[in-house]
Amino acid sequence: MTDLFGAAGLDEGAPRPLAEAIRPAKLNEVVGQDHLIGPDGPLGRMLAQGELSSIVLWGPPGVGKTTIAQLLAEGTGLHFEALSAVFSGVKDLRAVFDKAEARRSTGQGTLLFVDEIHRFNKAQQDGFLPFVERGVITLIGATTENPSFELNGALLSRCQVLVLKALDEAALERLLARAEAYKQRQLDLSPDARAYLLDLAGGDGRYFLGLVEDLFRIKTTKPLEIQDLKNW
Repeated sequence: MTDLFGAAGLDEGAPRPLAEAIRPAKLNEVVGQDHLIGPDGPLGRMLAQGELSSIVLWGPPGVGKTTIAQLLAEGTGLHFEALSAVFSGVKDLRAVFDKAEARRSTGQGTLLFVDEIHRFNKAQQDGFLPFVERGVITLIGATTENPSFELNGALLSRCQVLVLKALDEAALERLLARAEAYKQRQLDLSPDARAYLLDLAGGDGRYFLGLVEDLFRIKTTKPLEIQDLKNW
């Protein structure tokens, strides 16, 4: 599976960013989005039925949109393809559609994940329609912007819009516990500094794990306090 943010291609033993190293391997390991992935949530029901519709994931940065798309592909047996609308154009889309057509002729479906899908212009968005309608691809678009204003009505009518939440304190605590288990040690923080770190993340799990990774590099003889984090 190709990871959108460049982790794919690294050897298993090579160093990886913390966020990639502890990336969920199962949908139920994704934190903070139980309203979507739980048994009664829309994604939980889709996986239980083994049928996935095209989706737009709308939410703030760092809440698991890419991870969810990858895990949905695995859970439904679809080949995962990823594009960023920031870096891709018509040529890239055509190449993906051609590969999906060829894959379909062998009985293999394709999940196409498009990050920042709102960055595609109207003509590019229209280009998805025939491939979505014919089932050549299952589209999962990710956006931080309100899709009602940023996506074509025709494309929206063929997708289910699901809203992801910023990660709350409980979700971030779960990420931190997972990071500490992976590192096999706890961050040396005072309770107040730990609470400050959670607040500093602003609900962005990827940013939070970047902060945590940096803190793991600090050598200290005593627990760090809030002021230490402010001066850091």
